[in-house]
Parts: sequence; C-alpha cells; structure tokens
Amino acid sequence: MVVDPVPLTEEEIEAALAKVPGWHREGNEISRRFDIRYHAGVAVIVQVADRERRIGHHADIDLRIDHLRFAITTHDAGYQLTAADFDLAERIDAIVAAHQSIPLD
Repeated sequence: MVVDPVPLTEEEIEAALAKVPGWHREGNEISRRFDIRYHAGVAVIVQVADRERRIGHHADIDLRIDHLRFAITTHDAGYQLTAADFDLAERIDAIVAAHQSIPLD
C-alpha cells in the first residue's frame, strides 16, 4: 500500500532544519550550495542520483563551474516539506563530505 507523504508543521520544519546545518528554507523547499569543483560535482551528482533512485525521492540539482546546489521539496505532497526532504538532505551532506575529503589538486 502506498502512503501519501505527510507535510511537516512549521514547528517540525524548524526542528528538522536545526539537524541539517547549512540547509536553508526557501518557501516550501530546502536548499544548500556546496563550493566544489565541476568534475567533483559531477561525481557527487552521480552518487546522489543513485541514492535518490533507491529511496524514491529526488532533488533539483544545479551544477556550475565552481559550485553545486540542491533544492528539495516533496512533489507528491503538493510541493511541501516532509520528513523525506530532510532525510535526503542528510544523505546529500554525507556524499558531499566524502568527495570533499579528496585533495583538490
């Protein structure tokens, strides 16, 4: 049985944001920018996309020459924030941290 995602209350959103430092709320989505070189950003995107496929939840991704930005909302909940958004933010943070531990030169 498929369960519809439940939008979080304002209080739940504030509490969840406190657990994902660096993520910012912009309306009904959370976003974060990472300063990372282009090719490392591509590698991050591949890993994030694989994880997203496995959990069935996806971010909007914007890759530039010197940074990568993710924006997350739950489309199936009417473009509102749910627990799945904050779970994905934590997963993205872990993937980016692993890539940034590699020397840039």
